[in-house]
Amino acid sequence: MAQRTAAEPSTSNTQPPASETKRTADADGLVVRDGEQPWTDDELAEVQAELQADAARLREEIADAESGIADLLKGAGEEGGEDTADTGAKAFEREHEMALAASHREILGQVERALRTIETGTYGVCESCGSPIGKARLQAFPRATLCLACKQRQERR
Repeated sequence: MAQRTAAEPSTSNTQPPASETKRTADADGLVVRDGEQPWTDDELAEVQAELQADAARLREEIADAESGIADLLKGAGEEGGEDTADTGAKAFEREHEMALAASHREILGQVERALRTIETGTYGVCESCGSPIGKARLQAFPRATLCLACKQRQERR
């Protein structure tokens, strides 16, 4: 069976929403770097399960943070005679919860994008240069969208 290389373009130009793709991921067509073993179905299923668990956890944490923010906002107008230290502490807590929720939303987007690329067969292709990201890198950090060279270039900027 021939393996698709990074130089070969993907046949899919658009990525359907994850809710519309119900097929099981297939490891056969995924790219790998030179010298790496091809993905097995079990390895891909393990990465996919990890990403799905991360997505569920992040959705729960976002809901908790949003609930906490709502509680803080509701309580902000109810208490009148607070000193400035209490007001500042509550503002800090509210800002912290909002930053946490935003961070979780960003990571959830990365997880969902990785799951979509698994479903469309483009998992492991660098979004910048089109080269393989590397199976070992993806197993360590399944949300990776850039190969190591492009990531290093990005971090130097």
